[in-house]
Amino acid sequence: MRPILFALLSLLGTCVSAQKTLSVPVPRTPAPPATDQRLYDIADAADPARLERDITQLVGFGTRHTLSDTTSDTRGIGAARRWIFAEFERISETCGGCLEVFYQRNLVEGNPESRIKEDTWVVNVVAIQRGTRDPNRIVMMSGDIDSRVTDPLDGTSDSPGANDNASGMAGTLEAARVLTRYRFPGSIAYVGLSGEEQGLFGGKGLADYAKKQEWEITGVLNNDMIGNITGIDGVTDNTSFRIFSEPYYPESANDERANIYRRFFGGEVDGPSRQLARYIDRLTRQYTTNLDPMMIYRLDRFGRGGHHRPFNDAGFPGIRIMETHENYNQQHQDLRTEDGIFYGDRLEHVNFPYAAKLTGVNAITLAGLAAAPPPPPLVMIGGTVRPSARLKWESPETKTPIAGYYVHYRLTTSAQWEHKRFVPAGQLDYTFKNLVVDNYFFGVSTVGTDGNESLVVFPSTLIPRGL
Repeated sequence: MRPILFALLSLLGTCVSAQKTLSVPVPRTPAPPATDQRLYDIADAADPARLERDITQLVGFGTRHTLSDTTSDTRGIGAARRWIFAEFERISETCGGCLEVFYQRNLVEGNPESRIKEDTWVVNVVAIQRGTRDPNRIVMMSGDIDSRVTDPLDGTSDSPGANDNASGMAGTLEAARVLTRYRFPGSIAYVGLSGEEQGLFGGKGLADYAKKQEWEITGVLNNDMIGNITGIDGVTDNTSFRIFSEPYYPESANDERANIYRRFFGGEVDGPSRQLARYIDRLTRQYTTNLDPMMIYRLDRFGRGGHHRPFNDAGFPGIRIMETHENYNQQHQDLRTEDGIFYGDRLEHVNFPYAAKLTGVNAITLAGLAAAPPPPPLVMIGGTVRPSARLKWESPETKTPIAGYYVHYRLTTSAQWEHKRFVPAGQLDYTFKNLVVDNYFFGVSTVGTDGNESLVVFPSTLIPRGL
């Protein structure tokens, strides 16, 4: 019996050995890069005490109205912008001169029908942290320098503008303090814009300047009121904020080809600004705690406007970040008390820890986009009457290392991208087998070796034969 058992074991071993010899290893799917751990630190790095100091300083200029004094060292928009310029230079000194600080100005001609009656220089303050690999690729954060009271032409009355918009300007300065401790492949611009209350003149001037300089702007984060937590609706909430974005660039609304494409293939809610809003939503949920982003599918508040709009008009992705619950008694109001109600945008209404949280949202978005490679310049899709969906895309021109791409898809009624597949660098197409193209929306983003992603690109109108 024992010899037979030994023979069987010997035969089994031979079979196993032969099986091992003949087996073909299954190729492993390359793993995507790990999450960038720096963003967890960046999300919590904004200091409420520094924000309080800066907002207090800006309020202390009395008024920052676009038409206010420009020569005084202590009052008016001139003193305010010079202080902001000097503060950016102080930040630059701590990082070895890593910021290019300059004024960008444009002359607005007077018009009796506008909020600028006489020729006026509208002056922005810009600080650029240049990227190490793609210095012309820029992501921007902005706050508004100017303030106003009830009369939009009143450039002399006290107009503290503590929340609107010293909070956004202070947040921009604080984001610069946080992010200049790091280096990124792409550039970051920290901007103080003027002329917002008079007609978005500062944003228009800088958008025109950016086009002339051929800046490759990947996103504009307009911060306008990020410090109030108690609204006119009686709700006090420090755990949510709003992201306003429009569905696609306004110039494409009159593009017959684009409209035909959207009608038959979708994309009504998938323009670059909307993808930027989704990006902020995703990073906030991933890297922050106890903070709920609310994407609003509008350019801005109902019937109102903000300084991201001129950048959208110029063809740059731009969104507005702001508090969830506004208090209209504290916006565009003369300082006064009526029927027991205190009117005016005063310092005591600003919640500095909340402003720090929203500054952190900006900082991780700036860091993520500056660290990531640029998105694919073109994405194409096919799959009509087939049991599969195929995507092809072009690789971006960049010196930032690319690990690969994420191919995304979601239900057509979903606000956020729900699923994604990693594709290694060098492969520029992907087929979803047994996934009917009719039922989903698709997109592609680039991912760097540090795990940071670009914005998602929705497939374009160019559909080559064979897809």
